Amino acid sequence: MNINDEILKEFKERMHLGDHEDDSLRRILSASIADLIRVCGGYDINTDEVFKELVFERSRYVYNDSLEFFHMNFLTQINNLSLAKAFEEIQLEGDTGAT
Repeated sequence: MNINDEILKEFKERMHLGDHEDDSLRRILSASIADLIRVCGGYDINTDEVFKELVFERSRYVYNDSLEFFHMNFLTQINNLSLAKAFEEIQLEGDTGAT
């Protein structure tokens, strides 16, 4: 996943970080997006603010070497995104089948 400069800038501002870790932060953000897409479904960090918030939180946990606590602490939000995506897909399937 390619992290654009705007997403990187937003994350760095949130974390109060400078420019010296950009490559590492891009890898962390990319891994967080991939993991959360695998768990929650195909969201876009550029258009979905709730998904972006969750990506930033997971990335914060990774940055602080506390990833083992992320899923437990954000289980409700993860489940909500997963369920929303599942309902969206069910609705789309229903819409396509009704001709």
